[in-house]
Amino acid sequence: MLELTARPPFCAGFVWIMIGLQNSMTDQPKQGWLTRLRAGLSRSSNKLGGGIDGIFGGRKLDEAGLNELEELLITADIGPQTAARLVSDFAKSRFGKDVTQNEVREALAQQIADMLYPFTKPLVIDRAKKPFVILIVGVNGTGKTTTIGKLAKHYREEGLSVMMAAGDTFRAAAISQLEIWGERTGSPVIKGEAGGDSAALAYEALQQAQSAKTDVLLIDTAGRLHNKADLMEELAKLVRVIKKLDASAPHATVLVLDATTGQNAYAQVETFRDLTNITGLIVTKLDGTAKGGVLVGLADKYGRAIHAIGVGEGVDDLQPFKADDFARALVGAKE
Repeated sequence: MLELTARPPFCAGFVWIMIGLQNSMTDQPKQGWLTRLRAGLSRSSNKLGGGIDGIFGGRKLDEAGLNELEELLITADIGPQTAARLVSDFAKSRFGKDVTQNEVREALAQQIADMLYPFTKPLVIDRAKKPFVILIVGVNGTGKTTTIGKLAKHYREEGLSVMMAAGDTFRAAAISQLEIWGERTGSPVIKGEAGGDSAALAYEALQQAQSAKTDVLLIDTAGRLHNKADLMEELAKLVRVIKKLDASAPHATVLVLDATTGQNAYAQVETFRDLTNITGLIVTKLDGTAKGGVLVGLADKYGRAIHAIGVGEGVDDLQPFKADDFARALVGAKE
């Protein structure tokens, strides 16, 4: 029996989940987003900026310097092909000339921003579709459930009605977390029995969202990769059954990636790209890694929209992606 609830039951570990989410929602950062972004990307920018300082400093840009710069970009998880492109473009206008560290940072920031501009696309809701169905996918531990809660808060603040479906039926903690976010944001949560059929739950959630004329339906999904065949069938079935109610759904399929995984993020994109039609990416935990450059390589290689990035646990630490702000923060270019 499926249940619609906005009030969480007591369960093992629930108190600690509640405390953690209360802290994330009440500890509002005082700094503006750009300041938080720079702070969040400090590990990545220190690695890149420190490397640039070590390579350049009033010297002529020669082949050795270019090779060192390319290696530096690769170690920041930008990826070999993307790093080679950036260095090649940089060399075209500056080879054989004296360059300073700041000039290198400014040039790289502009090149990275130019590379990312085509993929800078906020997750905009088409209000003509009721509900606008967003399927959230990704491996366990990337922050899918928390991302759904933050998206729900964002859309509620825009005046939209939101419903959430606890489609990760294999993790009791995921269901409890969504219930907390549901209570906090005033958004109904559709849940079923633990271990139940996620496709049936999604179908029921869409039925209820249609009846209530809800603006946005956010569907959580399982992220188990130990058996890709089961996961593929589960996602395929879920999409198949919701299309019976709305042939155009899901209207967006968003892959949530944990930036701390670095190069492994590429494998995750390829896996989920094979499982379902990914329309965009959300990259979380950029504040916990020196591998922030992975976002550049992902956009360049796979050509998927980047909807938002996260640089902390706070509810306002997930924000729409802006290419120029990210690029300058990543390489440590001055404001």
